[in-house]
Amino acid sequence: MSWSFANDPGFQPELDWIDHFVREEVEPLDHLLGSQWNIHDPEFQRLVRPLQAKVKARGLWACHLGPDLGGKGYGQLKLALMNEKFGRSRFGPIVFGAQAPDTGNSEILAHYGTPEQKKRYLEPLLANEIVSCFSMTEPQGGADPLVMRMAATQVDGGWVLDGEKWFASNARWAAFYIVMAVTDPDADPHRRMSMFIVPADSPGIEIVRNYGFYGEPEDGHAHVRWNRVFVPADNMLGGRGDAFVVAQVRLSGGRMHHAMRTLAQATRAFEMMCERAVSRFTKGEQLARKQMVQEKIADSWIELRQFRLLILETAWLADQGHDWRAIRANVAAVKAAMPKLLHDIAARALHIHGSLGLSHEMPFAEWVINSFHIGLADGPTEVHKVTLAREILKNVEPCGDMFPAYIRHEQQARAAERHGAGAMA
Repeated sequence: MSWSFANDPGFQPELDWIDHFVREEVEPLDHLLGSQWNIHDPEFQRLVRPLQAKVKARGLWACHLGPDLGGKGYGQLKLALMNEKFGRSRFGPIVFGAQAPDTGNSEILAHYGTPEQKKRYLEPLLANEIVSCFSMTEPQGGADPLVMRMAATQVDGGWVLDGEKWFASNARWAAFYIVMAVTDPDADPHRRMSMFIVPADSPGIEIVRNYGFYGEPEDGHAHVRWNRVFVPADNMLGGRGDAFVVAQVRLSGGRMHHAMRTLAQATRAFEMMCERAVSRFTKGEQLARKQMVQEKIADSWIELRQFRLLILETAWLADQGHDWRAIRANVAAVKAAMPKLLHDIAARALHIHGSLGLSHEMPFAEWVINSFHIGLADGPTEVHKVTLAREILKNVEPCGDMFPAYIRHEQQARAAERHGAGAMA
């Protein structure tokens, strides 16, 4: 039995190409363009489309998809290593055809869409001719799907949707929504809702306001009001009451990709921190000579390596044939660890840069805010910690006696009985 942390020799040149390409050609886009989902911007057409063409020519476009959908069908480990590279830039994912929420939405359509829906929505989505929106959360309930109120009422020929959705990312640019709505309010809580695909130009969809957060170039998270929006019966994705089942198709793999992109952003902060430490002098010596600075650098390096190994182990397990439910503890651990890693390393980098680190000239404040964003997206961190604890504890047998079997005097007695030696005094 052998262990190796080396990459596949045939794949390493691809990773090296991605790394150079992202640093030299993709990262500059972050300073020139607005939202990476605003594909309607003429400058997006001028600057991004040629880079996408280079990625396609290299055979690295949408590698999460199977060959039948134009991708390489890479496993989670290779996808994680790729995301670690193009996660350095906010334009990296879309240049490689791997941007959320379109990746997850494409997986839903590939699994549940009709041939007509795949032709109308999936094919242009995979080509990045359009972008999409996944609309689940609501103003009164945040991320808790069990308190959702948006109703889907069955009518002749389909359904009528009424209600409100909150923080619907990319709604203003999307060609269609994948939306959850309550179809059976009296059913079991996890069978109350169904999933629908809805064209964005359907009558009755109203964007009340777009919201953004610090560091985003354009406000892109919408409060959407649905006023008696008609949806044909064929636009239900999966069966009636299957919203949770359908949603799971898009979640766990996406969390691995988000994690590696977060690792990439934290790594950028770490690199800047190190350069600053060896470049600045105070009290007659380099910052790098200060023990408190050294501690920040050492802690950051250790945390980066620990988090990276946790993600790669989880991705490897997924590739060994484990379904996501079987490794949900690993996925929950990755999601729970992710925001703290970015927050702590970005905050240290900000601190070591002093007043410059606070300014708009540095990205650290944006990255600290992003750490809170990723701690809320796909479910708040607290939820994932609860999931992890439950998964750990569900197979642990309780002790039936007053004192545990591992109490010292009991262990000593058993040891003496097994080995025929006298018990320790």
